[in-house]
Amino acid sequence: MNSVSCRAANLQLRMNIVKRCVSMLEAESLFLRLVEDVEQGREKEIIIARGGWPVARLVPLAPAPSIDRRIGVAKGIFEVPDEIDAHSDEIAALFNWGSK
Repeated sequence: MNSVSCRAANLQLRMNIVKRCVSMLEAESLFLRLVEDVEQGREKEIIIARGGWPVARLVPLAPAPSIDRRIGVAKGIFEVPDEIDAHSDEIAALFNWGSK
């Protein structure tokens, strides 16, 4: 990295904005480790620089919503008919090639 972007990256590090800044070459050779660091929470963000200038950011994905938060999201939108299980045996037979 050039001295200007290094100073900017160091300032960001001190301000706790960015945890780590790597060059494109470093990112290429250490990619699996960098992803693991972000995935495990050891780094909250990694900036990848090309020619000394930031061009990409490696951050973890937002966690998927837990199942218990999804249950009931359609409550009141539709009603389950009483006869919903009326053909369960026939459907199961279709999945089992005709045998029960």
